[in-house]
Amino acid sequence: MRTQTLLTFGLGCCWLLVTAGSIVADEPAAEAAAAEVAVPKDPQQFHLFLLVGQSNMAGRGKVADQDTQPHPQVLMFNKANQWVPAKDPLHFDKPGIAGVGLGKTFAIDYAADHPGVTVGLIPCAVGGSSITVWKPGGFHKQTKTHPWDDCQARTKLALPAGTLKGILWHQGESDSGTSSAPGYQEKLIDLVARFRADVGAPEVPFLVGQLGQFADRPWSDSKRMVDAAHRSLPENVPHTAFVPSDGLTPKSDNVHFDAASMREFGHRYYKAYLELQTR
Repeated sequence: MRTQTLLTFGLGCCWLLVTAGSIVADEPAAEAAAAEVAVPKDPQQFHLFLLVGQSNMAGRGKVADQDTQPHPQVLMFNKANQWVPAKDPLHFDKPGIAGVGLGKTFAIDYAADHPGVTVGLIPCAVGGSSITVWKPGGFHKQTKTHPWDDCQARTKLALPAGTLKGILWHQGESDSGTSSAPGYQEKLIDLVARFRADVGAPEVPFLVGQLGQFADRPWSDSKRMVDAAHRSLPENVPHTAFVPSDGLTPKSDNVHFDAASMREFGHRYYKAYLELQTR
C-alpha cells in the first residue's frame, strides 16, 4: 500500500498540512498550538479505525471541555479529508447536532496500551441511516448522502497513511420496525463481508454495539430481533464482537445515549476489542 505523506508544522498563527503536494490551512491557531500531532511516516505505526453506523455511533452527547481536548496520539480524518487532532464531535453527518460519541474514548484507551503508535479515526456514521443504505448506491434521503459510497471514498483516501486495525459499528434503531427487522441479520452478515472485502482485510476485527436499553422506551419484538442479530454475530462471523449496553443511560429523547454513556461505551468497545484479540 502506497504511503501517503502528510507533514505537519506550525507557521505563524496557523497549522498547515501538506497533503499530496498541496498546502491547505487547517485548524485555528489556538487549537493547533494545543497539540501538533504528526502522521507517522511508517504506516505500521499509524493504527486506523473506521467508525460506521447511525447516530449513536456519530454521537449526540453534549460536548464538554474534556471532549475537545486533543490527545498526543489520536487523530481524526475530518470532513476535508485531512488528518487533524481528534476532538468531539468527530462526525459531521448533521452539523449542529453531532456531539460526543464513543470513538475518541476508544482511541485513547487503545493509545494507552500502544505507546509507540498514533491512532487515526475515520468517522463515517450517518444519523438515521438504515442498514439498507449501507450498500453500493444506497441513498439516505434525510441527509442527502450515500453512506456506503461516501464511506468507501473516504476510507480509500485515509488508508494509505496507515494500517486498518478495526471497524466499529453501531446501528439498528432505524431497522427495528416490523418490516425491516426480520431481514436484519442477513444484511448485517453481508455488510461485514463487504466492508472486509472493500478494504482487503478479511480478518479485520468488526465490533457491533447493542442498542440502548432505556426504561422509558421498552423494546418491541422487532427491536429484540435486531438485538438477537447483534448478539449472534460472533457465532456466525469470525473475528467479530458484541458490545453490551447494560446500564447506559439516554438523553431526554430516549433514543440517543448521553455523553457519559457514550464515553463509557467507548471503554466497553475497547474492552471487547481486547478480548477479541485473545480468542
